[in-house]
Amino acid sequence: MQSNERLSVAQLILRHRSNSLFAQAPQEENGRRTLSFAELFTATNFVAHYYRDLGLTPGDRVGLLVAQPVDFIIHFLGGISAGFWMAPLDPTLDYDALPSVDSHLASLDLTMVIADRPQAATSDLAWHDAPVGHRDDDLPSDLGGILLSSSGTTGTPKTMLLSQQQILTTATNIARHNQLGPADVGLNPLPLWHINAEVVAVLASLVAGSQLVLQRRFKRSDFWRLAGDVNATWINAVPAIVSHLSVLRDGESIPSGIRFIRSASAPLPADIIRNFESTITIPIIESYGMTEAASQICANPLQGVRKAGSVGLPVGVELQCLPFESDEVLGSKGEPHVGHIAIKGPSVISHYATDAHAHRFTDDGWLLTGDLGYLDDDGYVFLVGRIDDVINRSGEKIYPREIEEVILRVEGVVASAVIGLPHPTLGAVPLAFVELDAATDEQRHLICREIAHVLDASLGRSKRPTAIRVVDSFPRHATGKILRQPLRLGDVVVRHEELLS
Repeated sequence: MQSNERLSVAQLILRHRSNSLFAQAPQEENGRRTLSFAELFTATNFVAHYYRDLGLTPGDRVGLLVAQPVDFIIHFLGGISAGFWMAPLDPTLDYDALPSVDSHLASLDLTMVIADRPQAATSDLAWHDAPVGHRDDDLPSDLGGILLSSSGTTGTPKTMLLSQQQILTTATNIARHNQLGPADVGLNPLPLWHINAEVVAVLASLVAGSQLVLQRRFKRSDFWRLAGDVNATWINAVPAIVSHLSVLRDGESIPSGIRFIRSASAPLPADIIRNFESTITIPIIESYGMTEAASQICANPLQGVRKAGSVGLPVGVELQCLPFESDEVLGSKGEPHVGHIAIKGPSVISHYATDAHAHRFTDDGWLLTGDLGYLDDDGYVFLVGRIDDVINRSGEKIYPREIEEVILRVEGVVASAVIGLPHPTLGAVPLAFVELDAATDEQRHLICREIAHVLDASLGRSKRPTAIRVVDSFPRHATGKILRQPLRLGDVVVRHEELLS
């Protein structure tokens, strides 16, 4: 792969415009829609002029509410290449019905919204259509980038600006790490309004000059056939997708050209990785990232040692584990020294757009991620959970992931999440929630009893949950990450509960 340091989005598009194809999106109707690099060049130029004609100037903040994948890419890359801060918005939300939309858009301090739908009835912002056209003359800029806000599920939303150089630094690291080149074809079923798809799929493919296939949303039916039809060489996934793909259905076969599946967003239990690779025979490259680092922080090597249960080695960032309680000696009796994961580097933000979360930065410039973990002797990073999720049982720190991985060993368990249940004398005790592949109360009871047996055999008494609650499905983020706050608040329907001694 050619060196792309210091190139802007506009310069990358110009460099690759002689390549044959950039993106294609399978449609529900009328086959596939494709976009060549040459068409990307003229289409993004059209967008740049369109935005300028609307009165925007480089540095303005633009909301992007476009559901069609190819149109999204044209406006996303076109806006960034012309120096605007593009704020992708979730097109699956009903913006007319949500009372929180106004405050969310206001927190982003947008100048206008570019959308493929009519203006939301409650919005005072200017909304404009998202046309696609072609112009040869460009308006390149190295200003702008991506404007994103966290969901706020764990507190006050965090708003951040990621510059062109930050997102392209990460995209270049990803392309190099995964050895992407013009012959590669990525298959992305993840939402384009999320940092993962924007950087890992779109921008890394742009850096590499390679092709990208976009699913508007993941569909398990005919997924492997689609991967074969488009000659996919790698898949951008999350643990929920890996789980769905782990069992072949009748008549399915695995395309021979797929080099790897990249998994992010949430940790993959080691047993699931081993079982997947032994049956599906495609390597899983587990990674770890966050929006504040323009996506990727760590990844397992494509070539070399991949450690199941580890998110791999730092890629392009500095990483260390800091004690998260200064008065406590972490790690004892041979256990790893768990600490607060802190990062810094050229792709990592140095501050948020507001001062609300300034405490997450140390005086010497490290960003505290909120994740707990440790490094082994080879420098591989292992995550044990979020600081907010640690269960303090009479002073003993219990990490939910350790319990969840034991539960996931049991046949019939689809997903698991453990939270702390307040206790009048102990402070908190573990409480387990599970999704099961079970249709009747008797089946649920039998699986729960097997879970209890495995927990008894695998964990000390203090780490065993006091109960197992069965839910039909977990509340999840768009990327598949389980949302724990609704579990803590009781905002889920419990189908069955098994009390454990």
